[in-house]
Amino acid sequence: MSGDTKKENATPDLTQAATFKRWTPVSLRFSDQDSLGHINNVAYAAYVEQARVALIDALLRNRGVEIDYLLANVNIDYRREMHYPGTVDVGAKLIKIGTKSITTGYGLFRDGENVATAGSVNVFFDPKTSKSVAIPDELRRILEDELANG
Repeated sequence: MSGDTKKENATPDLTQAATFKRWTPVSLRFSDQDSLGHINNVAYAAYVEQARVALIDALLRNRGVEIDYLLANVNIDYRREMHYPGTVDVGAKLIKIGTKSITTGYGLFRDGENVATAGSVNVFFDPKTSKSVAIPDELRRILEDELANG
């Protein structure tokens, strides 16, 4: 590790709203309910998807680089039930930058209370070849800035 002064980022506490700077408010839909009247687990995944797409698009779209990304992994920890109607606020945060992928974390909050946390890994690929590719340097710089300041 000679000469390397870069610190590893500690895993953020996704249960705390203060962890997040980027937010996506999502309206709960009547159709998101299951037979017990709870918001269904699949709906939570859709809420995370909205925040994930908003985060990555804000950072990487319209940068003049022909690269895309796809979801390789998603996990959700359900902490509290939710009921219709209302809104859930989804915080999104870049957690790790790999050679060909990024890891992002999410906190879902209803009325200020954490109801779920989630994480995902997105892999970058060339849409012409459908093969994974290393993150281009110009995008990596944007991601590194977000990781350092986000």
